[in-house]
Amino acid sequence: MDHEAQPMRFWLGASFCDTNEFVELAVAAERCGFDTFTLSDHLFFADFSTPYPYGRMRWTAETHWPDVWVTIGAMSAVTTRLRFSPNVYIAPARDLITVAKQVSTAAVLSGDRVSFGVGVGWCKEEFAATGQDFHTRGRRLDEMLPRLRELWSGAQVELPGLPPLSMSPVPAAPIPIYVGGDSEAALRRAARAGDGWIGNRIYTEEQIDAVLADLRRYLKEYGRPEDALEIVAPLAVLPDAATYRRFADKGITATMAAPWWLSPGEPKVATMERFAEEVISKM
Repeated sequence: MDHEAQPMRFWLGASFCDTNEFVELAVAAERCGFDTFTLSDHLFFADFSTPYPYGRMRWTAETHWPDVWVTIGAMSAVTTRLRFSPNVYIAPARDLITVAKQVSTAAVLSGDRVSFGVGVGWCKEEFAATGQDFHTRGRRLDEMLPRLRELWSGAQVELPGLPPLSMSPVPAAPIPIYVGGDSEAALRRAARAGDGWIGNRIYTEEQIDAVLADLRRYLKEYGRPEDALEIVAPLAVLPDAATYRRFADKGITATMAAPWWLSPGEPKVATMERFAEEVISKM
């Protein structure tokens, strides 16, 4: 993409961590120079009939999936700079007003350190549990995103069947929307309506080059500049500052890292500190 390359930023991918680890990890992430702390969104575990779309399912009934916004609120209270984002929040499994209220409250309490990572989801059972239609989730998310921006601005909004309404509190700054997923529909959604794109798998160089080419094409189609999107891409590379600088030159603005996956059994904070020393400090 046409851009002046900026130093790669690092998002901490904290999926699969236990709930009682998040506050400590957030404090360490801020100290180590991570830009954004991410956590994933699931409502429950079951014997799902919906096929898992990302290979072998790595989680069980014992895996923790704490509520995203409650957890972000707790982590924001013990940090001052670190940003937070779900990776990703399944907004169409909820109603518009609930999503708008949760996200805006977290943004206000954190001092505008929240980004909205959002996707359509894959688990039909979760939609059934919340009374939302699984099959219209893409269309409903497309309708939801501009409405969320309106509600987060504090403006009066007209919604079907309701009197004109507004929401308070609202953040002082716009909440960036990062659209997750690498299907054509997701990439188009990011190019059309997003402030950024988040990858939903670990990408080889060939795979991410193809995604970047698709995003360039869709941005041009929707009349947006090639550098309109932040690009957050988990990369299938060993952690190395020179390698990350090369990917930054391609237009990737941030990558996802969970340093403890490379050092099983070692304390998570220790792996983060080493990653900060060997990689982040050299960017």
